[in-house]
Amino acid sequence: MSVGYTLMTEQAGPTDLVRHAAMAERAGFDFEVMSDHYFPWLDEQGHSPNAWSVLGAVTQATERVELMTFVTCPTMRYHPAVVAQQAATVQLLSGNRFTLGVGAGENLNEHVVGRGWPPANVRHELLAEAVQIIAGLFDGGYLDYAGKHFRVDSAKLWDLPEIRVPIAVAVSGEQSVRAFAPLADAMIAVEPKPELCKGWDELHDGDSPKVGQLPVCWDSDRKAAVRRAHEQFRWFGGGWKVNAELPGPPAFDAATQFVTEEDVAAAIPCGPDLDPIVDAAKPFWEAGFTHLALVQIGGRHQEEFLDVAERRLLPALREAGGR
Repeated sequence: MSVGYTLMTEQAGPTDLVRHAAMAERAGFDFEVMSDHYFPWLDEQGHSPNAWSVLGAVTQATERVELMTFVTCPTMRYHPAVVAQQAATVQLLSGNRFTLGVGAGENLNEHVVGRGWPPANVRHELLAEAVQIIAGLFDGGYLDYAGKHFRVDSAKLWDLPEIRVPIAVAVSGEQSVRAFAPLADAMIAVEPKPELCKGWDELHDGDSPKVGQLPVCWDSDRKAAVRRAHEQFRWFGGGWKVNAELPGPPAFDAATQFVTEEDVAAAIPCGPDLDPIVDAAKPFWEAGFTHLALVQIGGRHQEEFLDVAERRLLPALREAGGR
């Protein structure tokens, strides 16, 4: 399993994100993923720069690591034709190191354009049409498209990379696996469910990247780590069905007012001990994931974490994962 680093736009500004990207590459991470938000989950996180602008800078600050959006919603804030253009440009700038990760989105980020927030089944319809449009533009030539939700009129990407941009889609259950595996090159999920990998592999002959994500909060002081994880990541406890519906940071604050530090510490590895991180990663490779991106919680706490990752954590994860 390849080990990645998350450039979390909700907890760091653009300059720091680019600096962290270069540091993570030097530390030895295999790939880097970047969230694409308009809002942070909670006010305490305090950031949300434009992911695509930052990605452009990251392509020039790094040389080796694979890059991915984790994830972009190509249906409301962005029209899928614009996402295709952005992805092709990043692929060219990065020297063919980019994968376009897409998902159905959250109310938190998409409501800002004033189109309301549709139910889950409509969001999946939107995403399926968007992926078809993006893939059609990656084919080259002019594209006309008339779907239930989107229209494209004589669109064309004038700067296409030699290597087609892979498309990865976020899934959560059997229905979304069946819907998107035929349309995508790779799978994204945040829970280590073996049935997701099995279902995806059945439609890809087992030869497809499957990317997971694991939040951690490393700190030399465990109590400080638990406090920080609770402060900035208690939103995680709501589950994605809830998280997708809430409209802004105040709603996440209210929804998680009864989540305790103990609740967060039970779900997220916190503190200086690396064994809990390795233990939390194991279910992903046991489930069949090929890639796992770590999230170090706390925008101001990346340098120490990356040093520990280079010296101790990455070797421990690779040894445990058989690399």
